[in-house]
Amino acid sequence: MLNSPAHLPPVVDALAPLAQRYDLFLCDVWGVVHNGVAAFPAANEALTRARAAGVTVIMISNAPRPRAIVKKQIARYGVPESAYDDVVASGDVTREELAARPGARVFHLGAERDLPNYEGLDVTLVDLDHADLVVCTGPFHDETETPDDYRELLARIKARDLLLICANPDIVVERGDRLIWCAGALAAIYDELGGKTIYAGKPYAPIYKTCFARAAALRGREVPRSRVLAIGDGLKTDLLGAARQKIDCLFVTRGIHAADFGLDDKGGMDRDKLARAFAEAGAAPVAIMRELIW
Repeated sequence: MLNSPAHLPPVVDALAPLAQRYDLFLCDVWGVVHNGVAAFPAANEALTRARAAGVTVIMISNAPRPRAIVKKQIARYGVPESAYDDVVASGDVTREELAARPGARVFHLGAERDLPNYEGLDVTLVDLDHADLVVCTGPFHDETETPDDYRELLARIKARDLLLICANPDIVVERGDRLIWCAGALAAIYDELGGKTIYAGKPYAPIYKTCFARAAALRGREVPRSRVLAIGDGLKTDLLGAARQKIDCLFVTRGIHAADFGLDDKGGMDRDKLARAFAEAGAAPVAIMRELIW
């Protein structure tokens, strides 16, 4: 299980020695298998080889879109189908929340590309003044806007005391060599304002429940928590989610926190910074890798 954050876990350079200890990998997507522009070949080869060795691989993503759309998106980046058995995204959990509220009038806060998320659901998209609830998938224009641009709009939502469903709890995500603001950053402001928020993805329990159920269906039996490994680059999503679910975590350092850990081109990293980060998170992984390699 999880190490004490007071002790830095081992830094490993290969996934293969760990693979035999697990039946299920819950692998993060953005920052681990691609960077929002192109796939990481070594990471996808590692997952493909893990599957060949008998491990079930479920990609667990805070993407605010359902799995079918995420699969098409990552295929465009070059992620091969051989690298995973299935995808579970926070967009799937968001749709489950909406399905439990038939007839809801929804204000969509996010990019137009996310509008297909509502297809097939008994909901109506309306303006804010007529909404029963808000679904936030991120900024309207994530290339140019910041969370502070939304304080006035979020205050209007709070004035109506509307529920906000955060379809992507991530604060930022990689897009090439940039970090882009996500729905989690807007939801954090709504929380500050005292609003009621439901978070659909990591580190919250519903997305893991869906993953475990899917893994049981794929393998024909429930997978013990001791045989599950979460792989990810997010302290407050992947690592914290694993800790809450009492499963092991392999932490990838070259993702969204790379600048915080003193990474250099030769593979070095600041171990003191890593130790402090895990201590602040209140949990530590079983191992650390710079990037996913078999």
